[in-house]
Amino acid sequence: PKIMHPTFLIEIPSTKNKVTFRPFLVKEEKLLLMAKASDQETDMFMAIKQVVNNCAVDTDFDVNKLTLFDLEYCFIKLRASSVSDIVEVTYKDYEDEKDYTFRIDLNKVVVVFPSGIDTTVKISKDSGLTLKYPKAALYEDKDFINSGPDAMYEMTVRCIDKIYEGEDMFDTAAYSIDELKEYVEALDLKTFEKIKKFVLDQPTVFYEISYKNSLGHDRKIELKTLTDFFTLR
Repeated sequence: PKIMHPTFLIEIPSTKNKVTFRPFLVKEEKLLLMAKASDQETDMFMAIKQVVNNCAVDTDFDVNKLTLFDLEYCFIKLRASSVSDIVEVTYKDYEDEKDYTFRIDLNKVVVVFPSGIDTTVKISKDSGLTLKYPKAALYEDKDFINSGPDAMYEMTVRCIDKIYEGEDMFDTAAYSIDELKEYVEALDLKTFEKIKKFVLDQPTVFYEISYKNSLGHDRKIELKTLTDFFTLR
């Protein structure tokens, strides 16, 4: 017999579109456990991407079009609906050297968009470029995965969406990564730093823990990545 599973909606943070998902199944759990066993960050993110893609019910859903923060947010919401919406984490307070355990409600995790972010960078009076947030497809990009210490530079290149000169607009999708690198290497340093700032200031998943330590001092912990909440599961 075919097993029917409940479905639920998740609002994609970057677009506000709602997508229908089903919970994790045993096959998704196996993917996550295999990735966890490898202890490689890229394997973990590729497994997360595969799980989110598998659990999407809508036929027009394309996981590669999600931003990285969309992907993390969707995985957290899927985990909440599939396993439990409460997860326990333990952190060491380096003021009193004691461990504290907290119960996090995954339903309260949000995506924080930094204020004052400008997706347009001017190079001169009549030329410039527009930027886009890195996509989930990044974790299948072998050049990026193997970039090592150049990962920030590689991501910066991939965040350029369009280039304009006067009334002419050039879509970077029509060019190879090598051609884009050649363009970026010809930029002045001030322009490159603006692109780099955009990459560093991209939106993140967010949850704040507030507590008092044994010394009676108010403390805060900000969770901003998947590994802050849990390791895959």
